[in-house]
Amino acid sequence: MADTGKRVAVFGAGYVGLVTGACFADLGHRVTVRDVIPGRIEALRRGEVPIFEPGLDELLARNRERLSFTLDVGEAVDGAEFVYVAVGTPPTYSGTRT
Repeated sequence: MADTGKRVAVFGAGYVGLVTGACFADLGHRVTVRDVIPGRIEALRRGEVPIFEPGLDELLARNRERLSFTLDVGEAVDGAEFVYVAVGTPPTYSGTRT
């Protein structure tokens, strides 16, 4: 599919963020996925998929030229027209999740 020229930043490289980013790339968008876990980003840069989701490895491989992975917030949002946040809900003051 042709590149639509849209730049998308996805925060979170877990089940929701990584799958969403891969799908955006498959639609032709240029996607930067940002996460805070260095090992996860390093694995993705090597082409390894750190989670199990059927078909995700093929989707990531097929869109490799439209996907990048980073730990840096600035790099993720630089030029992005859309920012998609797919991170866990922060705990409340007491430590529980809302």
